[in-house]
Amino acid sequence: MPTNHDSVWMTPHTRTALEAELAGLLTLPHAADAEARTDQVVDAWLARKHRIREIHELLSRAGHTRIPPDDGVAEPGMVLTVRFDDTGDTETFLLGTRGTTDDELEVYTVYSPLGSALLGATPGRQCSYRLPTGRSQRVTLLAAVPFGAHQPARSESRGFAHPGS
Repeated sequence: MPTNHDSVWMTPHTRTALEAELAGLLTLPHAADAEARTDQVVDAWLARKHRIREIHELLSRAGHTRIPPDDGVAEPGMVLTVRFDDTGDTETFLLGTRGTTDDELEVYTVYSPLGSALLGATPGRQCSYRLPTGRSQRVTLLAAVPFGAHQPARSESRGFAHPGS
């Protein structure tokens, strides 16, 4: 389970976007907001306060905003493709922290059973992890490429690939 001191990986673009969002949240509310009902104002203030805290926490833990080396090792910031050995199905996802990329890729953390099993693996390695049912699941790592080097399905206007789901 992550602690407040665990560092997170995020793209440089996401860091910039979070900093801009935080700056916007720290500005004074609009005068029109004062005309809302008291309960709406309180709810909006609480949501805003929560989001400010959430962004602050992410930014303070963002120790890794660089793209990892293209060395094929599964680590935060790498897009992994795995094959589920029991079905032959494949899945591609980002090994990282949820909420730290605007990409449409599924994100698994290093604290998830799958992410934890794959951490440090290289292509061809078979790993096993426990499913919530208690059953063991075996996967084979097929590829590990840096975020941004994976196959784009959409525009690369920000310098990073944005594949579809």
